[in-house]
Amino acid sequence: MKDLFLSKNNKLVLGLAFCAALFSGCSSDDSSEDVGNWITSTVFDGSPRSGAVSFVIDNYAYVGTGYDGDDYLQDFWQYDINGGYWVQKASYPGIGRSSAVAFTASGSGYIGTGYDGTNELADFYKYDPSSNTWSQIADFGGSARRAAVGFNSATKGYVGSGFDGDGDRKDFYRYNPETNTWEEQFGFGGNKRREGVTFTIGTKVYFGTGASNLVNQTDFWAFDTTSETWTRLKDLDDDDAYTIARTNATGFSIGNYGYICGGDNNIVWEYNPLTDEWDEKTTFEGVTRQDAIAFNTDTRGFVLLGKYGNYYYDDMFEFKPFDEYDDED
Repeated sequence: MKDLFLSKNNKLVLGLAFCAALFSGCSSDDSSEDVGNWITSTVFDGSPRSGAVSFVIDNYAYVGTGYDGDDYLQDFWQYDINGGYWVQKASYPGIGRSSAVAFTASGSGYIGTGYDGTNELADFYKYDPSSNTWSQIADFGGSARRAAVGFNSATKGYVGSGFDGDGDRKDFYRYNPETNTWEEQFGFGGNKRREGVTFTIGTKVYFGTGASNLVNQTDFWAFDTTSETWTRLKDLDDDDAYTIARTNATGFSIGNYGYICGGDNNIVWEYNPLTDEWDEKTTFEGVTRQDAIAFNTDTRGFVLLGKYGNYYYDDMFEFKPFDEYDDED
C-alpha cells in the first residue's frame, strides 16, 4: 500500500489511519478471502476527496467535484481505463459541490444536484466528451438535494432519493435529453433514504442501502429501464449472515454480477440477479472509507477516493471478483 501521507490535504493523525488499516483487513468469514482479489491501481491525479461523482463513456471514466476537507471542488478528470492514466479536463462549470449525482445518456455525461457547504443544489450540466465542453441544462425537476442516486438507460437519465434540507426523499425523476425536460416517475414503493447505491446489470438498475432517520435501510429494488417499472427483491437482511445494509457505500457491476463495497464496513458482497442472493467476497483491501466512488465497464470494476474521519484518499483499487486472493498485489 502506498504511503498514506503524501497529500497536504490528508489531516488525520497516524494513529487513526493505522487503526483504520487494521480494521480493513477484518472479515466475518475467512473463507470469503479465497475468491476475489483487489489490486492497487493508478492513483488519482487530482487532490484527495470524498463525495465525488463518476460516469463512464466508452473506455473512459470521468471523475470530478467532491470535498477535500477545505473546499468544495470543480475540477474534472478523465481516466483511460485501458491505458491506466489520468488527464485533466475542463472544470465543472457549476459551483463546487459534493454529494452530487451523475449519469450518461446518448454519449454525454450529466452532473447535478449536491451540496456546496451551505445549500442543497438543483442545477445540472451536460458534458460533451468530443469537444471537452459543458453546457447548462434544465434544473433538476424535484427539490434541491444531496446524497441522491443517479442512473440511466441508453437514452435517458434518472435521479431520485436523497436529502433536500427538510428530510429524506424517495421520489424519482426522468430526464429526457431530446426535450431537456424532467418528469416525475412513479412506482417506487421503497423507503426514503440518503446515501444509497445503485448498480446496473443489463437493462435493470438495482437500488438499495442508505439510511433514513439514522437507520440503515434494508429494502432492495430493481428498476427495469425498458418498462420503467420497479420490483421489490429480497431484503438485504433476508439471511441472518448478511451484513449488506450500510450507508455511504459504493455500488458497481462486473458482467452479470453486482457488488456493494465500503461505507460502514469493508466487507464486499456480490449479488446474483438470477437467484436474488448475495455472497460474501474478499474484503476490500484498501483502508476503511466512506463516500468513495466506483466505476465499471462490462469486465472491470474500480473503487477510489473517499474519506475516513478527516482523512481524504486519492488511491484507487481494481476488483477481480473471480481471481484467487493474493495479498502481495
